[in-house]
Amino acid sequence: MRLLFWVVLAAACAAAVIPLPPVAVERVYSGVIYPPVQWLLTSVSNTVPFALIDVLIVGLPAAWLFLVARDIWRSGWRLRVAGGWALRTLAAAAALYLVFLFTWGLNYRRVPLERKLKYDSGAVTADAARDAARLSVDRLNALYTPAHASGDRPSDNVDAPLASAFARATKDLGATGTTVAARPKQTLLNLYFRPAGVAGMTDPFFLETLVETHLLDVERPFVVAHEWSHLAGFADEGEANFAGWLTCTRADAAAQYSGWLFLFGELMNSVPRADRAGILGRLESGPRADLRAIAARLARDVKPQVSAAGWRVYDQYLKANRIEAGTASYAQVVRLVLGTRLGLSEGASPAR
Repeated sequence: MRLLFWVVLAAACAAAVIPLPPVAVERVYSGVIYPPVQWLLTSVSNTVPFALIDVLIVGLPAAWLFLVARDIWRSGWRLRVAGGWALRTLAAAAALYLVFLFTWGLNYRRVPLERKLKYDSGAVTADAARDAARLSVDRLNALYTPAHASGDRPSDNVDAPLASAFARATKDLGATGTTVAARPKQTLLNLYFRPAGVAGMTDPFFLETLVETHLLDVERPFVVAHEWSHLAGFADEGEANFAGWLTCTRADAAAQYSGWLFLFGELMNSVPRADRAGILGRLESGPRADLRAIAARLARDVKPQVSAAGWRVYDQYLKANRIEAGTASYAQVVRLVLGTRLGLSEGASPAR
């Protein structure tokens, strides 16, 4: 057992520090190993109505405490018992890290989208961002009525039109194999999501899509598409934002509206302050009301201290997984939208 412990610990340490060539990760892991793993795990998790990661979150600590209590009951509280459990805990953490890398985490080390698409950094300018923001206003104004007339969307089942658009979008972005779309699920983590301002999460062990339960209908399609993009292997948050937005623009009016509503906010952060009032003035009352509703939800639910602490931890997590920009990577969607041929030229299509 001690030999196994040292093997697992050494493997985890090596996996954490040894740089792997992104091209090799892209070809071997993301191209060959990950697609069948994703197909299997998401297909299985889709058969259960609850989040399997909740079982892991509750079950692992409970099992750990039970086994510790059992050993203390049998042998008493001794230094040797405590030392043994410290080593076992370290081995379990190392094993869990290796499972994380195998089931999803190595996608963080694949070739960036900017290197795989026809990306033109010269197209990413303040003028381009301003023009794109004006376009997003036009799309929101045009899509508001058909989006709100489309009726209720499935909350805990796969949205078929969105899934079909997702398959087309991720194929154009170079995803290998067929990504199984996950049914959106509620989770115990919602107790954290809501005050932290987290809209959703991809479970990296069972490859489930977890969604915050208080999202508005206009927010939900984009959040689901973003999390599905993680399932397709786009671990970088900016890339997942881009793939999620592109998915929405290829789906029905409600999804298109949700995608443009998200992108409008990102673009406005990139537009010079002097131009923002003029762009906002072009926005009609319907989209304005939806933006106010989103702001009101965040003001009601999000606790600033919890949110700030959560984002600091997540920033360190992303940087530890080779995402140098950390949480700032979310905003990189603007560069991909402006600088690639799959950006605005595709997204500006009329509602279907």
